[in-house]
Amino acid sequence: MREVSGTTWTFQLIIIFILIFACFLTLVLNYYKAYNVKNEMLTVIEKYEGVTEDSIDIINNIIRDKGYKNMGYCPNNEEEDWMGVDNYDGNYEKVQKGKKYHYCFRKVSQSREQKSGMYYYVKVFYKFNLPFIGDVVTFTINGRTNTFIGNPNSI
Repeated sequence: MREVSGTTWTFQLIIIFILIFACFLTLVLNYYKAYNVKNEMLTVIEKYEGVTEDSIDIINNIIRDKGYKNMGYCPNNEEEDWMGVDNYDGNYEKVQKGKKYHYCFRKVSQSREQKSGMYYYVKVFYKFNLPFIGDVVTFTINGRTNTFIGNPNSI
């Protein structure tokens, strides 16, 4: 009888380690997808020298193709003008409090002695979700483009 209880204990320990590994694997895969989306967004913004109608369409197509569906809350400050995208139709809006977005971006203009430039901050989200439990926590991945001259049609 002692061998049966010892085997049961070992079996339960193995199941716990498998569950921990599955949770870790889920977290890593979601992080990788969101990180990849963020990098491609930054590349498109830099290529088009800002967020324009064309760059928004390309970003939305990239995100749609990758199957990225995570949403989260964007910063809503008076001194920072964050823009959010809540659908992939090319629409964007100023961030509203209590509303979830697929991704957010913010333009920062800077000017120094006879040089002017801009850069963008980008936020994307990834979730830690477990089967049968659902979404546990939503994390944010932040990114920033390099400084560039900019497109006059940028948002």
